[in-house]
Amino acid sequence: MQTKTTLPILFVVMFLVMVGFGIIIPVLPFYAEKIGANPTELGLLMAVYSLMQLIFAPLWGQVSDRIGRKPVMMIGIAGLAVSFYMQAISTELWMLFAARILGGILSSANMPTAMAYVADITTDENRGKGMGIIGAASGLGFVFGPAIGGIFSKVSLNTPFYLASGSSFITLILVFILLKESKQKKSLASKEKTSIWKAFNRTVSVLFFVQLLISLSLSGLEATFAYFGAKKAGLDSIQLGYIFMIMGFGSAMVQGGLVGKLTQKYGESVVIKGGIIVSAIGFVLILLVHNFTTAAIYLTIFGLGNGVIRPSVSSLLTKTSTAGHGSSTGLLSSFDSLGRIIGPPLGGWLFSISVGLPYISGAIISIVSFLLFIVFSPQLNTVRARNS
Repeated sequence: MQTKTTLPILFVVMFLVMVGFGIIIPVLPFYAEKIGANPTELGLLMAVYSLMQLIFAPLWGQVSDRIGRKPVMMIGIAGLAVSFYMQAISTELWMLFAARILGGILSSANMPTAMAYVADITTDENRGKGMGIIGAASGLGFVFGPAIGGIFSKVSLNTPFYLASGSSFITLILVFILLKESKQKKSLASKEKTSIWKAFNRTVSVLFFVQLLISLSLSGLEATFAYFGAKKAGLDSIQLGYIFMIMGFGSAMVQGGLVGKLTQKYGESVVIKGGIIVSAIGFVLILLVHNFTTAAIYLTIFGLGNGVIRPSVSSLLTKTSTAGHGSSTGLLSSFDSLGRIIGPPLGGWLFSISVGLPYISGAIISIVSFLLFIVFSPQLNTVRARNS
């Protein structure tokens, strides 16, 4: 399979997947409230999705190692289509919970399988570029999805869910028609069933913990910045939407255009360390926000640093891990989900103590992850050299 023709297809697929997911983000709280959810139940509704992804992403990654990437990706996208439709027709809270649980279980197949697919079809030299393209597609999907959802919510609160379901169904058809399997039948047949935790060995475990810490600090920022921006700079919801859109575009452009060049020239380890440093600087700068312009600039600086970390971590992991690509990327997605579960309540609690504390702690967490990576990265380089 030609990498040059397949990566654009993967980009479109993951972009559409994330657009569908993003469409419902601004609508779900109001939709759940209409059905009868209180704030606690809304929090549980959001958390249960991430919890299912935490549990099932490694399982789907392992399954894709055994039966192939394409069927697992189709299962994940079909799960999104069904879940969105179930949410659209929900009239009781338990129906909404059932739809979110099903969506979390099945859609957790998408990201690890896409990253494993990239690892299958790329060489070590252009692995970072491939992972960056997947990251850029996801980032742009999150930029356009919420905007589309907000516009169509004016028709009715159900409409964005029907739209997301239709988008996912179209994506499923595109995958079925355009995407070829990345793994040969011979390699699939020879795969033995091994423990998911084979991917979590002493050498590469630092990458999982770095991803956990970065995800935790990012989700804490996402959960609290609306309150912080309103308090420190008087920002309203429309201005905040523009700020996150600018940040998302910046992050996506770096992932799609620079990650490949940077990893080829300097290697993933250097790019990861640089991304963590820029993220830490971004956290500190956020404390100085006082108007729309400074908020947009400082959050974009943070987004540029944060954006290069996940693709570089994914690239380095698939080069150093002795487990299958799917098992490795699935476990990485699980650690990412764990950070997204812990981050929002932790960030909210810190914000209740002091409005700047989530960003001070974010800078500290970034420094801790940097030091952790510094200590263990020489072992990764040794293993990578041995595998080359």
